[in-house]
Amino acid sequence: MTSKYSRLDRFISKKTNIKRKDIRLILAQKRIIINAAIATDLQQIIGPFDKVVFDSETLQEQSAQYFMLHKPVGVVCANHDKIHKTVFDLLNPINDSQLHIVGRLDLNTSGLVLITNDGKWSKSITSPLNKVTKEYQVELKNVLNNDYIPAFEKGMYFEFEDLTTQPAKLKITGERNATLTLTEGRYHQVKRMFGRFRNPVLKLHRSAIGKLELCNTLEPGQHRPLSSSELQLLLD
Repeated sequence: MTSKYSRLDRFISKKTNIKRKDIRLILAQKRIIINAAIATDLQQIIGPFDKVVFDSETLQEQSAQYFMLHKPVGVVCANHDKIHKTVFDLLNPINDSQLHIVGRLDLNTSGLVLITNDGKWSKSITSPLNKVTKEYQVELKNVLNNDYIPAFEKGMYFEFEDLTTQPAKLKITGERNATLTLTEGRYHQVKRMFGRFRNPVLKLHRSAIGKLELCNTLEPGQHRPLSSSELQLLLD
């Protein structure tokens, strides 16, 4: 995969076909502007959202975008699908090939989906090392009891992957309803964990990622940009 970060001399050379050895003089002539400041270091790292101007010509100008989307059941988290509507179909008229999904939901799961063009930000959320929590509202076929709680807290061994799930917090909110908080998102993990009790999941809805909750005024299928305060919640 090609890195979106590059040294300044390599970036300018690639964009203009000027030899890298000649860029030192250009720099001394103060002809390169980065984020409204005169560039002074050939080794400065240029990221995907840095504005770069050379001889009054803009070589790069792209802003970071962050969206919250309320995914309905029946919509897939994919760029394209021949059968089902995708989350990107719901984003129209936004058209940015750099946008990607931050943590997918399966076809029959609804709720909070984050979409961005900032790969570094999305990796910070999805990296297992950071253990960002995901909160789900679960509706089950059979009645729950307190025996579920320590089983989720302990973690469950999945033989197929030869792994034990990370501790999860289960809060019973009704006879057949619960709030489940995970720090990972393995294949059909929620359904498989309740499957240990032979209790089928009827509805599954992601209500929060980290401290960021799905906006209660956002109808299924709708999206909006994240506010600066919401971005800060995820950083926290």
